[in-house]
Amino acid sequence: MKIAIAGTGYVGLSNAIILAQHNEVYAVDILQSKVDLINKKISPIVDKEIEEYLSSHDLNLTATTDGDGAYKKADIVIVATPTNYDSDKNYFDTSSVDSVIRQINRVNPNAVIIIKSTIPVGYTKLIRESFNHDLLFFSPEFLREGKALFDNLYPSRIVVGVPEKEDKYIKVARVFANLLIEGAIKQNIQTQIVGSTEAEAIKLFANTYLAMRVSYFNELDTYAESKNLNTQEIIQGVCADSRIGDFYNNPSFGYGGYCLPKDTKQLRANFENVPNNLISAIVDSNRTRKDFIAERILKIANYKNDGKDQLVVGIFRLTMKSESDNFRQSSIMGIMKRLKAKGVEIIIYEPRLNEKTYFNSVVIHNFDEFKEKAKIIIANRFESVLLSVKDKVYTRDLYNRD
Repeated sequence: MKIAIAGTGYVGLSNAIILAQHNEVYAVDILQSKVDLINKKISPIVDKEIEEYLSSHDLNLTATTDGDGAYKKADIVIVATPTNYDSDKNYFDTSSVDSVIRQINRVNPNAVIIIKSTIPVGYTKLIRESFNHDLLFFSPEFLREGKALFDNLYPSRIVVGVPEKEDKYIKVARVFANLLIEGAIKQNIQTQIVGSTEAEAIKLFANTYLAMRVSYFNELDTYAESKNLNTQEIIQGVCADSRIGDFYNNPSFGYGGYCLPKDTKQLRANFENVPNNLISAIVDSNRTRKDFIAERILKIANYKNDGKDQLVVGIFRLTMKSESDNFRQSSIMGIMKRLKAKGVEIIIYEPRLNEKTYFNSVVIHNFDEFKEKAKIIIANRFESVLLSVKDKVYTRDLYNRD
């Protein structure tokens, strides 16, 4: 089968690799530099598994900037372009998805379109009617950053949303689900064929639950630190209950990354005119946590903010995870902005930055120099290189994971 994929981020590229094992796949991107890397079997994103898989497997995968050519010959087109939350509109910006669907309609109106981008609840139904494209489906992704390929090879579940519960749509959905199953290593994968709007809701509710769990343990940690209690002992006692479980419970500076901040805000927007307390609280809790962390750092440093007191705070890594290249909505950046607003001088150590400054803060590329200049080093996730200055480091990371 011939498959085109619009977008070569974590979702698009991992799907391209999975499907290119048994199908002819064209990965479409607007950036020639990314296309060139993929065709040289080099990953354009920081993901060791994707990098190794590209270089070590014989895949029928071609990257191209020629969207018209790729979509015209495709039986299925997967849309995996980014959708960011627009705070002004209080909704996802789906313009990249709209643009690709418009392009597909122009060159191949009979193609099956599978949306993989995260979208608002109700979007697929609306866009199907707007573009008058019958074979339009939504299939959510449940990928962890840095584990995108693994989570496609060993998926927790496969969900495909159909526009209507009719045999012709269910048949197409099962064909697509089977393509994903064929490329996976895991056996007996749970597969759900649901309505497209239900599939959209599954995605947003799943990510909001994860954000809720992060927020819960962060608020537990806020309480423990405020009362001078041992956070780890409390978490161990709480998580010994099998209904709660000893996982996804490592305190942090807040949830961040590609999905959780925007998905929680989008779900809250979808709750307009629907009674809720919890969904809104999950979004608000993340802001409160960052406020607390910033104030805690200032208190530990005994910072007066009187125009005379000079405090240099070192930001250790802007990425959400050590195996990532993503700074977007990183929780530590929220802390950095709050500290700068109080007049604190910020210096940054981030090996993935080549620039000399980032948001008007100096980037120091020499780690020894960084350690020496910073009075306090803050780290959302602790790494062994910090052991030599452990007395300077402020982190809430208890388990060196998540």
